[in-house]
This record gives sequence, structure tokens and C-alpha cells, in this order.
Amino acid sequence: MLNIEAEKHRRNRDGLNEKTRQFADQRDQLNSEVRKLIEEAGSHKHNRDELNEKVKAAKEQREIWNKAYTDSAAELVELRRSIAPKSGAPPSKLKRDLKSLEFKQMTSVLTPEKEKEIVEQMSKLQNEIRKREEALKSNKQYSTLLLKVNDAKEKAESFHRQVAVLAEQAQREHDMMMELYDKADRIRRNADDAQAKFVESKLLADEEHKKHIDAIHQVHDFDKLLYGIRQKQRRPRGMEDAEKVTKDAEEVFEKFKKGEKLSTEDIMLLQKSGYL
Repeated sequence: MLNIEAEKHRRNRDGLNEKTRQFADQRDQLNSEVRKLIEEAGSHKHNRDELNEKVKAAKEQREIWNKAYTDSAAELVELRRSIAPKSGAPPSKLKRDLKSLEFKQMTSVLTPEKEKEIVEQMSKLQNEIRKREEALKSNKQYSTLLLKVNDAKEKAESFHRQVAVLAEQAQREHDMMMELYDKADRIRRNADDAQAKFVESKLLADEEHKKHIDAIHQVHDFDKLLYGIRQKQRRPRGMEDAEKVTKDAEEVFEKFKKGEKLSTEDIMLLQKSGYL
């Protein structure tokens, strides 16, 4: 019966050890996937951070050129006022009047005479605007400042476009990073579950191994007792009359026959009495 019990625990132990190995392999595979995902996410994080630094630098340049444009434009307005003819309306008003007439011509139902009158007014305004602009452009200081204004505006707009493009790229890298981190978290939870099953299976396997070893030890103990019995049967009958040792040994032997577990002291007593 003990041999059958020991074999049962051995089979249980081996089966549990196989499951333990499977859980360990599953855990290791999942952890390997997590490491790869974290590494890939880290690469996207590095790219995002580099792009964010470029965004920051482009924003700084955009602000510099926006300020340069604003300052130059204000300076240009002051210069235009100082060199513009004192008589007549300023170019800004002339342009507004021209736009108003163009709108009226396109949206109103006009008699031929009225339309001709509007066209003549528009022509006069265009000529006046052109004269004033040519007069301004002929001024070297004005021309230089106008180039400065246009250059600052162009650079500010260029850096603004850079900010938009770089920010979009950085956001894309950030989204990819977060997606990979989320995937890694999901797989890590599965790896943790496999680790918990690994620990549980290993504990059960260890318990079955302990029970197997205990049963084997008991089998060995009974083998020793059986050997002692055979040896005892071969001894002269006079040796069976030893007083206390023999009596105590007989009591232990009775325990053995009832299937009770023997202590180390019991085994030693049996050895001393000649049972072992």
C-alpha cells in the first residue's frame, strides 16, 4: 500500500512539475515580449523628446521673427507717415475706398452711366494708390525697411510651419509610445498570472514530492522491520526471553502490526532487541 501511495505521489509530482515548466516557459515568453515592447516604446519616447526639443527651438525662432516683424512693421508705418504727402487721403483709406467701389460694382444693379462713373472712380483711386506706393518705394530707407518687414514675416511663417509639422510628428511618436506601453501592460498582467500559477504549481509539486519521500522512507522502515523479523526467527529461543528490552520491543512490534508509524526511538529499540 505504501509503495502504491509513493507511486501515486510521484506521478502527481511529475505531472505538476511539467505544468510548472509550462507556466515558467509561458511567463518567460511573455516577459520577453514585454521587454521588446518596452524597448520599442523607449525608442519612440526618445524620438518624441527630440522632436519636442525641435518644436521648442522652432517656437523660439518663430517668436523672435514675429517680434522682428511686429517691430519692423510698426517702424515702417511711422516711416510711411513721415514721408507720405501731407495732402490727400492716406493709402490705407484709398485702398478701403477702392474695395468698397469694387464690391458695389459686383453686387449692385447699375445703370450704364452709374457703372461708368464707378469705373472711373476706381481707376482714379488705383492710379493714386500706385503713385503713392511708387513714391514710397523710391525712398531708399523705406525700401530697405520694407524688405526687412517681408523677410521677418516670411521667416516667422516658415518657423510656424515647422512648429506645426514637428508637433504633429512628436504627437505621432507619443501616440505610438503610449500604445506600446498599454500593450506591454496587458501582456505583463498575463505574465504575472503565469508567475502566480507557476508558484502555485511548484508548491503543490513540492508537497507531492515530500509525500512521495515520506512514503518511501516508511517502506524502507518496514523493510528493516521485516528483515529484523526474519533474523529474529533464526535466533535461539533463549534470546527471546530478555526481560525489559524484549517486552518493550514486543510492544513496539505490536504497534508495527497495527500499522502505526514508528518513531526513531522505536526503531532503535527494535535494533537493540534484535528485531533489526
